[in-house]
Amino acid sequence: MSLQIINQEIEEYCLKLMHEEESALLKELSKETYEKMQDPQMQVGRLEGSLLRFLTRLIFAKRVLEIGTFTGHSTHYFAEAVPSDGEVVTLDIDAVATEIAKRYWSRAPYGHKIRLILGDAQVSLKELRPPFDLIFIDADKENYIQYYESAFPLLRRGGLFIVDNVLWSGKVLDPKDVSDHAICKFNLHIQKDPRIESHLLTVRDGIYLLRKL
Repeated sequence: MSLQIINQEIEEYCLKLMHEEESALLKELSKETYEKMQDPQMQVGRLEGSLLRFLTRLIFAKRVLEIGTFTGHSTHYFAEAVPSDGEVVTLDIDAVATEIAKRYWSRAPYGHKIRLILGDAQVSLKELRPPFDLIFIDADKENYIQYYESAFPLLRRGGLFIVDNVLWSGKVLDPKDVSDHAICKFNLHIQKDPRIESHLLTVRDGIYLLRKL
């Protein structure tokens, strides 16, 4: 499944204008993910990763919660952005993908800021202590609403939710399978939620920015 919803040439133009180059470590991680994982496109690209890092710095986030790790590409951007005494807690159930993630975190100068909790995210969310400054949701689409509601009490007032894949390769316009309908249902859930203010970005596969009121 392609996650591209904007013109490829436009994205390449944007990448050329970015100030920070992608590190050799992240390039290596991306290459290994494409070689070894069944759905390598699930990792965030450089354009989205740069946005995650920028937003983390913008709100001076110290504690970040990530629901959905995969091979840990996005985790690098969060860990790079939080301060030296900051923390990135990342949740996933896939032991194979996260083994790759851990190898690359151990090689990064900010790897000590990352804490992986392996297991059912719904269970893990109940055991975490608030507050978090930023929460990123990028996991199985069928459970987006449940993740959002379970994580909501963990986010500080004024904190930021970032939710990935909310345009789902354009399938929101003509939903057919379970995941398509789940994303549409989540988007409507957000539209009706009076506890947040929201903005939907057409970056990569659609990103929801939600500020807790």
